[in-house]
Amino acid sequence: MQNPTFPVFDLGQFEKASPEEKAARGAEVDRICRGTGFLAVKNHGISQAVIDAAWSKARAFFDLPPEQKQRSKAPYKGYPYGYLGPELEALAKSRNVDTPPDLKESFNGGPLSVPPGMSDPEALAFCYAETIWPEAPDGFIHAWKAYYAALEDLALRIMRVFATALGLPETYFDTYLDAPISALRALNYPEQHVAPKPGQIRAGAHTDYGSLTILLPQAGSRGLQIVTPGGEWTEVPPIAGAFVINIGDLMARWTNDRWVSTVHRVVNPAAGGRDRRQSMAFFHQPNWDAEIKVLDACLADGEPPKYGPVRSGPYLMAKFKATTK
Repeated sequence: MQNPTFPVFDLGQFEKASPEEKAARGAEVDRICRGTGFLAVKNHGISQAVIDAAWSKARAFFDLPPEQKQRSKAPYKGYPYGYLGPELEALAKSRNVDTPPDLKESFNGGPLSVPPGMSDPEALAFCYAETIWPEAPDGFIHAWKAYYAALEDLALRIMRVFATALGLPETYFDTYLDAPISALRALNYPEQHVAPKPGQIRAGAHTDYGSLTILLPQAGSRGLQIVTPGGEWTEVPPIAGAFVINIGDLMARWTNDRWVSTVHRVVNPAAGGRDRRQSMAFFHQPNWDAEIKVLDACLADGEPPKYGPVRSGPYLMAKFKATTK
């Protein structure tokens, strides 16, 4: 299994560049998104203190006794936010692959506020549902909300890079993203003291659902793999000071499959290893009512779109509900 050099994009440098330089850097992002849809973003401007606080509070939460974590569990099957215990999700099912449940636990939270005038009952019951906050550790909620807000802003800035990469005005996507229905997920892959079931891994092979994902993997960790254009699994290395970014199904649909929503997974430690692994993933999703239809910029003259229009929120709901046990 080869490990090619992983592309790293300097966001701060892009934002300070001239229009001509931005276009050149955007063309490179376009090339990456046509190939694997994965890259790392450095010089992102997110405070290390904000990152460290969210990371340490999430780890402290996962270190709590199981019965204490269960006090903030999702109240029923399919509820999007709160604590989701071990072996309650099988991500491969979103691709119609039947596998044993994934070897992970998570804490999940949604948007920090409900936009004025939002009245759609499905949106209020799902994407804007209440996050079931834990009682401990102290400071968890504050650290979580600060990190969520920082990542929401970062996602908007990355979408401006994507607009440039597609030859669109830099702020083209802004109107789709003034009330995004994104979700933040802290993930813990516990030490493996018992051999996994046949076909059972930490996170089954899947694609993400939305416009993009911003992943903060544990420093020095291994296990995240993507499928290369040649069909082989290859490791995605954690890069110090950088977030791992990948596009999701909605972005592939938006670009008429010009960009790739790449299949990825998290595999078990090497034989004999039991290593714990932690990550935090921010799943960015346009406004609930945003109409996502194939961009004209991604169609040749006279070429019909592969996909019809969808509403962002109901599209996400259908994807999410396919993965719960």
